[in-house]
Amino acid sequence: MKILIPELASAFLALTGLAATLPMKEPRLTEEQGSAQLASFAAAWHTRPEWEARAHNIRDGILRGANLQPLPTRNDLKAIAWGRQERRGYTVENVAFESLPGFFVTGNLYRPSHGAGPWPAMLCPHGHGPGAPRVNSTTQTRCAALARMGVMAFAYDMVGYGDSTQLAHKDPNALTFQLWDSIRALDYLTALPGVDATRLGATGESGGGTQTFLLGAVDDRLTLSVPVVQVSAHFFGGCVCESGLPIHHSATHDTDNVEIAALFAPRPMCVISDGKDWTRNVPKVEFPYIQRVYEVFGASTNVANVHLADEGHDYGPSKRRAMYAFVAEKWGLRAADADETDAVADTNSLRVFTAEHPRPAYALEGGAAVAEALAKARR
Repeated sequence: MKILIPELASAFLALTGLAATLPMKEPRLTEEQGSAQLASFAAAWHTRPEWEARAHNIRDGILRGANLQPLPTRNDLKAIAWGRQERRGYTVENVAFESLPGFFVTGNLYRPSHGAGPWPAMLCPHGHGPGAPRVNSTTQTRCAALARMGVMAFAYDMVGYGDSTQLAHKDPNALTFQLWDSIRALDYLTALPGVDATRLGATGESGGGTQTFLLGAVDDRLTLSVPVVQVSAHFFGGCVCESGLPIHHSATHDTDNVEIAALFAPRPMCVISDGKDWTRNVPKVEFPYIQRVYEVFGASTNVANVHLADEGHDYGPSKRRAMYAFVAEKWGLRAADADETDAVADTNSLRVFTAEHPRPAYALEGGAAVAEALAKARR
């Protein structure tokens, strides 16, 4: 079964003025089918110019399938911040900005409290999970540790999660809005004083891994990528926010998440995988393909795979340590500074919209209203 029923998807897109090219690729293949498909992609190119032509076509297919071609006009972000907390080695504050007029991205900004910068900056999207994953202990810990290393970190909500409740996560265009939110999150970071715009990264697990490699595929401002437990040849993400629009397949392109991740070449990327989910074959199936792409750029030292065969689907301590080590190596920092102790604040203190700090009254409500704002921004 498709992620969306095509007739319903087409009707919704017609009503909102958006368009998509159906059919969509199924969210899952067998492992054998995924390996065979990746082999067929490998046979389609042999040189750097051939890969670059393929990469251009895939990138075009992603933006077209995500209804982001052309990209919308960038509105004023109108960023707001409050609730600054002074913690050991970093500060954290509650942030909102408008990725489209009236549509808010919500999150927490972690700043190093030592030195004057300029600091590198890391986007920290989260995966699917109960409650508000942006403020769970795993996300807080990695952001706090990054800040203690000397990295400004921004954790932000998936649409429909946490404080981002203007539309449901299962909205047919969740993929569109999340990818645009990530692009605008880079706009937000680069506008902050003290940010080194030459060192911008992203790292997230599961659905946050999808957001990481999709952003890296379409926005060349990102200079470092660490997708965690998500790069797979046979699984495309089981949610509308990952495979609910035709970013993998159209009349003019056919690809998978391995190639989408490989579009990041030759910029530094560390793929973190494990032995108990759909990334179990990464060392022998997915990573060799990505390595081949980096090799045609002469950048084989810029890509790594950390495979934890005895672990499962999470962003646990050993995965975080691998990320810290890679970030430290590529950005000239000290992994030893990534102190994870005493790194979790009260989750209520990290909420963006509260009774005392409500969402602005002009905020849009519902998928149709947000889709119309996107349509207007593209006119």
